[in-house]
Amino acid sequence: MRVVTALGGNALLRRGEPLTAGNQRRNVKIACEALAPIADKHDLVISHGNGPQVGLLALQGAAYKPDEVYPLDILDAETEGMIGYLIEQELGNLVPEERHCATILTQIEVDPKDPAFKHPSKPIGPIYSEAEAERLRQERGWSIAPDGEHYRRVVPSPRPQKIFELSVIELLVGQGVIVICAGGGGIPTVSLAGGAIMGVDAVIDKDLASSLLAKDLKAEALIMLTDVEAVQKDWGKPQARAIRRISPEALKSFSFAEGSMGPKVEAAMEFVEQSGGIAGIGKLKDAGAILEGKTGTLVDRNATEVVWWD
Repeated sequence: MRVVTALGGNALLRRGEPLTAGNQRRNVKIACEALAPIADKHDLVISHGNGPQVGLLALQGAAYKPDEVYPLDILDAETEGMIGYLIEQELGNLVPEERHCATILTQIEVDPKDPAFKHPSKPIGPIYSEAEAERLRQERGWSIAPDGEHYRRVVPSPRPQKIFELSVIELLVGQGVIVICAGGGGIPTVSLAGGAIMGVDAVIDKDLASSLLAKDLKAEALIMLTDVEAVQKDWGKPQARAIRRISPEALKSFSFAEGSMGPKVEAAMEFVEQSGGIAGIGKLKDAGAILEGKTGTLVDRNATEVVWWD
């Protein structure tokens, strides 16, 4: 079976945890320990978030000359390489020597007229108190939005349209290579007159990019891994219930937070409706069990009723 797994930024760097190389490597190692059994049984393609990492690079860049700050597409590429390197190395230490891993910097086309460019919504960087966030908004002109009890910088997040490196990814997967690609949602790119392409200042949602990737690769499963055990209806409320199995149609009747679970649910529904495969959402350590339907939330168009976890 061909499986695409999407590692959430909060799975690779826990909320409130310092953005150090050591912390990221430790979390990546945990992720790879969960992914290795899947790689042993299936063709595996890995994507990942980059919100904390790209935000950190943006903060570092802000300390440089104001007129020479690197745009987000360049920072997206840097984080793809950085996180891809860690995953490639740690997973390579766990799988047989003859099973190769490769990281592909992935350019993904977006529409330059996407309304997201006028309405920033993608959280990046560390969390701030309300006072800190307001100060940074005024000093740097950032867009700021709540993230749970805290606040984070938000940037444009246009929808992914086309994966330019798809044929290369397909070639590698067909040869049994574990491919790490579309990291951080890929590098946002627009097509110009005459066929040229160029990057734009944005961050694509990695779950929507992963859904597109899984569909185009004709994967049978898309697994989105995060820091929560399952999708919950009425999350944060006394009546909250964890969903075990559900159809895309039934899932549409529920609402979820735009900045966190919303994109995952949307990506899951899109993949299942367009491919006929299954999509799972759950905790990083449970990757294999989610694929088998033993934990987490499974979105399946053959589900005839909503099944809840007790």
